[in-house]
Parts: sequence; structure tokens; C-alpha cells
Amino acid sequence: MTTNIPSHARVVIIGGGIIGCSTAYHLAELGWRDVVLLESGKLTSGSTFHAAGLVGQLRSNANVTQLLKYSVELYDRLEQETGQATGWKMSGCLRLACNHERLTDYKRQATTARSFGLDMEILNPQECQALWPIMDGSDVVGGCYMSSDGQANPSDITQALAIGARKGGVKIIEDSKVTGVTVKDGRACGISTEHGDISAEFVVNCGGQWAREIGAMAGVNVPLVSVEHQYMVTEQVEGLDRNMPTIRDPDRRIYFKEEVGGLVAGVYEPNPIAWAVDGIPKGFNFTLLESNWDHFEPAITQCLERVPALEKTGIKDLVNGPESFTPDGNFILGEAPEVDGFFVGAGFNAFGIASGGGAGKALAEWIVGGESSTDLWPVDIRRFGPHQRDVSVVRDRTLELYGKHYAMPWPYEEHLSARPLRVSQLYDRLKEQGACFGEKMGWERPNWFAPKGVEPVDEYSFGRQNWFPHVGDEHRAIRERVGLFDQSSFAKFEMRGSDAEKALSWICANNVAKPNGSIIYTQMLNKRGGIECDLTVARMDDDLYYIVTGTGFRAHDFSWISRNIPADCDAKLVDITDEGFTLSLMGPHARDVLSAVTKDDVSHENFPFGQCHEIAIAGATVKALRITYVGELGWELHGNKENALAVYNALMQAGERFDIANAGYRAIESLRLEKGYRAWGSDIGPDHTPFEAGLGWAVKLKTNCDFIGRAALLERQEKPLPKLLACFTIDDPGVVLLGRETILRNGERVGWLSSGGWGYTLAQNIGFGYVRNASGVDRDYVLSGKYELEVATRRIACKVHLKPLFDPAMSRIKI
Repeated sequence: MTTNIPSHARVVIIGGGIIGCSTAYHLAELGWRDVVLLESGKLTSGSTFHAAGLVGQLRSNANVTQLLKYSVELYDRLEQETGQATGWKMSGCLRLACNHERLTDYKRQATTARSFGLDMEILNPQECQALWPIMDGSDVVGGCYMSSDGQANPSDITQALAIGARKGGVKIIEDSKVTGVTVKDGRACGISTEHGDISAEFVVNCGGQWAREIGAMAGVNVPLVSVEHQYMVTEQVEGLDRNMPTIRDPDRRIYFKEEVGGLVAGVYEPNPIAWAVDGIPKGFNFTLLESNWDHFEPAITQCLERVPALEKTGIKDLVNGPESFTPDGNFILGEAPEVDGFFVGAGFNAFGIASGGGAGKALAEWIVGGESSTDLWPVDIRRFGPHQRDVSVVRDRTLELYGKHYAMPWPYEEHLSARPLRVSQLYDRLKEQGACFGEKMGWERPNWFAPKGVEPVDEYSFGRQNWFPHVGDEHRAIRERVGLFDQSSFAKFEMRGSDAEKALSWICANNVAKPNGSIIYTQMLNKRGGIECDLTVARMDDDLYYIVTGTGFRAHDFSWISRNIPADCDAKLVDITDEGFTLSLMGPHARDVLSAVTKDDVSHENFPFGQCHEIAIAGATVKALRITYVGELGWELHGNKENALAVYNALMQAGERFDIANAGYRAIESLRLEKGYRAWGSDIGPDHTPFEAGLGWAVKLKTNCDFIGRAALLERQEKPLPKLLACFTIDDPGVVLLGRETILRNGERVGWLSSGGWGYTLAQNIGFGYVRNASGVDRDYVLSGKYELEVATRRIACKVHLKPLFDPAMSRIKI
């Protein structure tokens, strides 16, 4: 190992665990050799050395699943490639179910696995017992098995990656602690160590539990905290098959793997213990915490009940090794929104070994390509918000998620910690009226409203949940009368400057060079023509645009827009989210209500669709945007937050004669499914072009105006589409669509649902998903097939559609 610190490197990676070494390995594979990896101690000495080493692949997102699938493929060849033993063993993974709800979850997971190209078998109790004869399976009602999962030796895998990286020219320097990160003009440009400074074009934070501390050196928030995690290592167990699968037993909160004839048995307890609340001790390398036998005792009881042979088996060790966890249970990847050129790969929630190969590959490709090579939104660092700069908020939510690691993954589940945090001015008023709140980006938002006599609390199940009929009432109020949504959590920006139009013309795929008062629905594309942002832009003045996007996309969209403003433009993006409220007035009587509270002319002739006017309501000036996401006549009303209650009260009072209703986000979802509106993050995203998503009408290709992604779209225009978004319906109300159900065309798998739900007006299950075919997909191809959806392993006939299912403009009223 060299101890010489170079003065410059193209890339500096901080952290010598599996993620740092994997990133270095893959940068070298891509031909980048001027790379330095710095480790404060020795390789693997942080948390990698004590990781349990289980390698599972299936996640709820297709691309994250593909990353983990790649890890398996890499580990399968790494020993032969590098000569370093890895301990990789494709032993398979058996998951046990001790109740029928868990088995239902496994059936849905098995369908998801097939959607994503993996094979998961559903097993009966006898088949589970046959795979692991040593267990007491008397309480087992079934299980699932994935043969391609396995286990590895974390330290050996990491050393193999390091060998591969060195062969590719990477310089690895141990015993060199990073003490600072240099940032100039908003870009990371180097680091400082105890032995000298290195200037760099890119800095990559793979610091594991230290990643938050390292991020702070650059002014970057990395929301993770350390949590104690324990597993015991037993002596050899009589009768244990050394080729046994890894075992996950979530109803007992425990897991097992074979190790030299004994068992490693770990637990995800419901009452986890935070570690290093006041900071990680200096020199914490190759160090474990004191074994906490009292805390582990309930897990021992569960292990003994599952494996009676352990009663006669000694315990070698109880390993207590802290690991980094995040507030949503997903790892953190990508370029930090605060600082250009500063990348993060951290917070792996105890599945860093499973993720290591794929995450390192994705991070390397992101650095080299300038943008992610695939849609990785569930793990993108830009998914976090400003509220997560508060480490106490992060810790509270992270501990709740750790405690739920093996809990039932109920659909629509809301978490309870660190709430309420952000509320609109209407929070107390809506709470009085029966709002059942959910949380997004720290904001409390009404999901649904409970009528009198009904408690506004979610009751979870895999069937129709308790809120289902009440959301139906809200849905029908919007379709038949009028309703009001509090959407104050919307992210809201202003593009200011004499070159605002020029800047947005480059960034937006649709034409924003419109007269003042125009609203433009537009996508913002990446270099591949994929959809990075999906939002509305209102032109308020020659030098001012008002931009509205989804609550959860605040950091992502702000980062994307601001980073793509051309350097020669007099244009600045300003975040004004916290200054305003948004109320959406929707339904056939929306104009009647609005005209009763304002003297301004809101007639269709004076105020057509796609226009933005300033109007006066209850003494307040309000931006009224004539637009809809529910397929009904309506306006989004935006104003200063101090006027929210006055405007709300005026609208509710004027709406009484039309039986106006409060409505929540679950009604929005059912309404938009009926109208065929897409949702970014599920139906559309960086891997989907507007043509594939049926949004080609919103792209200005016929103009001479250049924009990001234009060249890619022009090139793709000459080729058949590889996929096309379609709508699928099932009449049976007993079926519940949640997304990720497999789409079968003429009996062959062609995709999966990107979103799903119930349409109350149509009384149908509705799902969206891409029909895929390598030889090309067009309208005739989609409509000529016979379709089924696989739902929880059961195939159900369905109908396919390419037009919106519901269109009030054709049947009832001008919107």
C-alpha cells in the first residue's frame, strides 16, 4: 500500500468499505484511472467487516432490483477475475410465513419478482420444511424461495473489488483521514487529509457511518444515523446442511445463515438502540460495541423456538456492530443537490453487501456520464428535504423504520414518528373536520376525511381498507358537485431575470415562449430524452415564471433546473415553497363557487383553460391557475400563506349551496387514474421518453428551438418505440391493484403496472404500465393483444386502453 498523497486526482473517493471499493473498481472498468481512494483506517474497518453478508435481490423498484441482481452477477465472477476468495455462495433464500397476511405479501412479492425478471417460488409448509429440515415448522403456513439469492464474506468481497480497482490503476491509500472538503463557486474541488491536500474534479463520499460528518464538511446534508445491530454466532449445529439457504423469519423478526457448520442468527428488534448520538468516537476502526445480552434475549427465545437444536449448541459470540440507516430504509446515491461534483454512496441499512456491486457501478456511471444512466429515484439523494437537516428528525424516523424492518409491509402505510413537523395554515381546521393526515417531505397532508362517527385512522390490510368508501364519497363530490383540496405542500419556484424565457426554453421540452398569463404543462428531459421533471410553468411577466411541482420533488427539481440554467443567462431560480398556500377548487360547480367569492370575471370566455390570472378573494390577491389533475373544471389557487384560512373559509361558505366537500390525496389518485394523468416517479421518469409515455404532444420538436434531450428524441423518432404506456382495467372489485402486477400479452410477460387503484366513477380497477417489445411497440401492437394481469400469483383477464377512460369535456362540461 502506498502512503504518498498525490497533489491531484480526477476523482477522490472517501471510504474503503464495500461501496467505496466498488465505485473505484467500476470507475477503473470505465477507463478512469486517475482515481484515489482514501481510508481513515484499513479497508473494511468501518462497518463492512462485521456485516452479516446476506445477499437478497428483490426490492419494490425495478431498477434498484436490477442493481442488486447485478451484484449477484458480479460476485459470481469476481473470485475468478481477481484471484481473491469472496465467500460467495448462491445458496438461495427461504422466507417463512407464520400467518396468512404474510403469505399474501409473499404472493405479491413473487409477482413483483416475475415482473422484474426474477424467479420466486411460493411454497407450502412441507416444502419449507424440506428446504430447512432443522427447523420447527409447526407454526409455518407457507413461504417463498428465491434460488439466486445467497451470502458472501463482506471483507473478502471488498478486498477482491480493491484488487480489481488497483489493477485498473486506482491508487488506494489507507490510514489517511480526510479532514476537510474544498468547495469553490458551488463545486467540490478537493480534499484535505492529515498528510496533505488533493485537488480533484470529483469527490465521492462513501464514508458509511461517517458520511453525514463528511458531507457536512462540504455543506451537504447526508441524512443517516448509526443504529446498533446484533447477531449471534453459534458453534457447529448438529444436522445442519452447509448448503442451507439463508433464512428470513420476519414474523419472529430474525434471520439465519450458515457459517462453518454453525449459524449466524440476527434480529431486527422493534426497540432499536441509536448509537453515537453525540458523534462517532475517534479511532473507531475494526471496533465492535459491547454485547447487549439483555436486549438480544427476546431474539434468542425466538431462535430456540425455530431451531430446537440450538438448545444444545454453544454461542461463540454476540456481535454488536453499529451500521448506518436512513429515514426511509433506502440507501443514498448520487450527486448532492447543494454542491456540484460531490457524490454520495452511503446509508445502506444493513444491505450494503447485497447492494455493493450494483450501487458502485451506478455511482461510477453517474460520475462518468454526468447524469444517472438509469432511473434511481428511490435511492436518489435529492429525495430528501430541508426538514431532514435536523438530525433528531432523521433519527426518530430511522429508528421507527428499523423497528419495522420485518413488520408487515402494508399498502398505504403512514409512519408516525417526527410528526407533525410541517403544517399548512389549515391544519387545525381540517383536523376538526375529520382529516386523516399522511406525511410527505415533512408536510402533514389530508389523505382522506372521516365523516362524523368515524375515527380518522387508517386500518391496514391487503384488501380494501377502512378509508375506501369515504374516499369514494370525496371522489364523487369532485365528479358530481365541487370539492376543495389543500395542496399547500406543493413545491413552488420562481425563475427570475431578463433571460428567464431563454433559460426555460433550453430546459423545458414544451414551448414556454408564450404570452404573459399562459400556463404550460411541460416535461424537462435528460440527454437521453428521459423525463427528469414533470410540472407546470406559468408566465407571470416578461422576466418572471412561476413553477409548480410535486411535494416530494422539491430538492430534485430545484437541483435539475438550477444546474441546467445556461451560464450566459440572466436567470435565477428561487424557492418560495414556504411562503405560500395552494387550494385546488375542483368539480362541475367550481366556477359557481369561485364567481361567488370574487368580482373578477372567471367565465370560460374570459378565463379559458391553461391561463393564470391574479384575482381577489376575501381581501387577498390570489394567483388562479386554470388547470386540473383530476379531470374536472377547476382552479389551483395560490397565495400568501397568511391568507390561507380566509380564502378557505370564503370558498367553503360559498360552496355550501353546492354541498362542497373537503377531499384528500387518495381521492386525487383515483380521479387522475380515471383521466389518464401520469405521475412522475411511477408512470413517467428518467427512463421514459414523452413518446413512450403518450406525451409527445407536449414536446416542441416542430419548432427550431433547441432544448435538452431534443437530439435524443430526434434520433429515437426514426426507430420503433421499445415500450408504450397503456391503461388496463379489471371489473372485479375483489381484486386490488397496487402497482408492480405483471402484464401478460398473449400469455407472455411484457411489463408491469407502474401504478394502480380503483376508479369510483367507472367502478373498475385501473392500472397503468408499459407494454414492452424489443422489436417495437405501436398502437396496433398494444391493441391487438389479449391481456392478463398477474395479481398475487393469480392471472386475471383485463382490458387494455390507450385513451383516457373518463373525459368530462366530451360528456358534460367545458373544462
